[in-house]
Amino acid sequence: MGTEPVRRPDTLVGEEPLEIRISGRPLAVTMRTPGHDMDLAVGFLISEGVIVTGADVAAMRYCADVDGARADDGTPTYNVLDVVLAAGVPEPEPSLARAFSTTSSCGLCGKASIEAVRTRTDHDVAADPVRIDSALLASLPDRVRAAQKLFASTGGLHAAALVRAADGELLVVREDVGRHNAVDKVVGWAARDGRLPLTGTVLFVSGRASFELAQKALMAGIPVLAAVSAPSLLAVDLATEVGMTLVGFLRGPSMNIYAGDHRVTV
Repeated sequence: MGTEPVRRPDTLVGEEPLEIRISGRPLAVTMRTPGHDMDLAVGFLISEGVIVTGADVAAMRYCADVDGARADDGTPTYNVLDVVLAAGVPEPEPSLARAFSTTSSCGLCGKASIEAVRTRTDHDVAADPVRIDSALLASLPDRVRAAQKLFASTGGLHAAALVRAADGELLVVREDVGRHNAVDKVVGWAARDGRLPLTGTVLFVSGRASFELAQKALMAGIPVLAAVSAPSLLAVDLATEVGMTLVGFLRGPSMNIYAGDHRVTV
């Protein structure tokens, strides 16, 4: 005999577009979970090589218009964020503006080659002498999950966390419907707090380790990337090329180390 269906309310994760503008000119649109939008914008601009540090941003504000039409009451819509760069920081070329929306599942697909990524950062992660205990790495999935407030109620969010390797302190945890957005929020938080480059840290992500996430870690100077799921081949190639430690399938006491195994101690 079948179970009777039950009707009840459910809590779902929010997903809305965020348009990032530079001095009023549209640059990119991403689908994100609202919250920590300014961190997201700064992290995105760093990962794209538009800026290098948080000090490269003079001001940010939400716009009260969408496609030229003001909100009914003239208040910000919180879906359009205008960034003003600091004096002397060149604005991106108009040709670099993305006239498409990135999806929450794949981020900015079709990225440039590994060599192109290497030329856009001055951070030498290969020279970072950081070491990380394997037991500390194994503890990260449960510790980060416990810090995911929204995931506990929705079950539909990715997480990114920045961890200090020396003592395992969780410096910041961010959630988003998109893996790339969660990482941008972490990097943006660190940049706005004057912490770049992020030497001696681990970037933990709750999903797979894509090339884009490895790129974002490199642009922020993060020497270790650890993921719950599998890395992509291109992510492993990038990590190997630049001297980054890449850990995948981080589940319980087991893990696979795909690059930079000299940094992981037992």
